[in-house]
Amino acid sequence: MKNQTIGVSDIDIHPVVGKIEQGPCTSETHRRFQAALRLLTGRWKMEIIWELRQNKRRFGELRRAIPGITQHMLTMQLRDLEAHGLVRRTIYAEVPPRVEYELTPAACALRPVFGALYDWCTAHADALNLDMAIAEADSASPGVST
Repeated sequence: MKNQTIGVSDIDIHPVVGKIEQGPCTSETHRRFQAALRLLTGRWKMEIIWELRQNKRRFGELRRAIPGITQHMLTMQLRDLEAHGLVRRTIYAEVPPRVEYELTPAACALRPVFGALYDWCTAHADALNLDMAIAEADSASPGVST
């Protein structure tokens, strides 16, 4: 049997039984699911959502909590998350101005997903070489301690 690589767009998860099905993604529901995945993927978006999972945070707090992210990238990612209804930005009329970011109800609904991902990475940390990934991230962000 010949080895075959299957792309994410070639695998469908049946919405009722959760069974993985191979084949082209054609239904509108599956297309929306793929679009939602694209909203959440990227290097920083999930980390931003993770940092906002329990409390409102100010920009500087987020920047300090996410090692390696630049001010420009954090600004871009927050704007994108806000545009897609996952983050709410509140500006307070104070001097100096204060801006806080928080998750919307739609993003809060992802908490069980994060719980499942947390359990999964805990159970499979060795197989995923997470210690190596942490060391690589630390070496890419000089001056950041864990």
